[in-house]
Amino acid sequence: MNSSTRIALCAALAFAVVTGPAASAFADAGSPAAGTSARATQGAGSLNSTALRQALAGLPDDDATAAVVRVAGQDGTWRGVGGVHDTETGREAIADGRFRAGSVTKVFTAAVVLQLVAEHRVGLDRPVQDYLKGLFPADRPPITVAQLLNHTSGIQPADGAGDSFADQYAHRFDSTTPRQLVASALSKPLEFTPGTQQDYLNINYTVLGLLIEKVTGTSYEHQVQRRILDPLHLRDTYFPGDDIRIRGAHNHGYQATADGLVDVTEWNASAGWAAGNIISSTADLERFTTALFGGKIVPRAQFRHMLEVPAGIPGAVQTMGMSRMVLPDGTVTYGKTGERYGYATGIGAILDDHGRIRRTLVYSVNSTDAKSKNGNARVLPIVQAWMS
Repeated sequence: MNSSTRIALCAALAFAVVTGPAASAFADAGSPAAGTSARATQGAGSLNSTALRQALAGLPDDDATAAVVRVAGQDGTWRGVGGVHDTETGREAIADGRFRAGSVTKVFTAAVVLQLVAEHRVGLDRPVQDYLKGLFPADRPPITVAQLLNHTSGIQPADGAGDSFADQYAHRFDSTTPRQLVASALSKPLEFTPGTQQDYLNINYTVLGLLIEKVTGTSYEHQVQRRILDPLHLRDTYFPGDDIRIRGAHNHGYQATADGLVDVTEWNASAGWAAGNIISSTADLERFTTALFGGKIVPRAQFRHMLEVPAGIPGAVQTMGMSRMVLPDGTVTYGKTGERYGYATGIGAILDDHGRIRRTLVYSVNSTDAKSKNGNARVLPIVQAWMS
């Protein structure tokens, strides 16, 4: 595989879900390496179960301690889990555990905003300054809601603890409020004129979280709960706020350092908020994305924006809430990835010519270097197996 294909696949790792019932048990999938549990179940169809099984074999390794995968669509279904729950006990990884889904949160945020658009409570082409009066400096040009959704706002990122793992680990228990982040970002000049470039940044979705609260008069978390989590019965999905723990069953997350693996399971992710603070499970994310691509969350008239990149911006791949990627063979994928230390997540789908889900994928990989710009070596084989 050439480098352009590899980059394209890694950029399109955000895939999602299945239309069939979730498997309640996992059958033995072969003879994994010592210390690894690779269990799977497959329905009828032409999925490459051998490649999927091989993608999970040999865990844990230097790249990941565990992985959970769910594949489905018109070609059948497949469920698999490999690796360990934690490195101390070496117990088998659990398939239905919760994890930090990172920027997959943005899909939930975009869905709520587009619901408000459908209700005529928010206008995509209206300046966000019309809703959040006094928040932006008076000399800033208008920034539309659409420009926040598709990352063409020009707002610069907020300052944080630092870019290195050591810096962030030292501040892992700090709490940060959305308004602190927005104040930091808006103290800087715009990176570019709104609508002329695309730069994927969390701050756009932090502002959208504040927009949701202003328009509805209730908290961002309440709106996601009422509009998405409760109707879809996503009982493993929640916002931890500044709670450092992952409630309920979960596999541990680790970061590789020069001194060995560091357990990063406990972390205050409040800075992520509407851009990256959600905790979920693969089963919940599967149900969510099936409903999303099935038109059951965002009305079709607004959902189309989640499939479109902004016109006239070279190299744009971000839609409203997701990304659109055309692979070298012409395949078009939609979805979202999320990375928190110890956890790499992806949801998304490939649609057929009629707009129906053709094949879907949800994965959670307990990456030992989740923030690597080169992606995780365990994710690429999962995506390749899913597409084969």
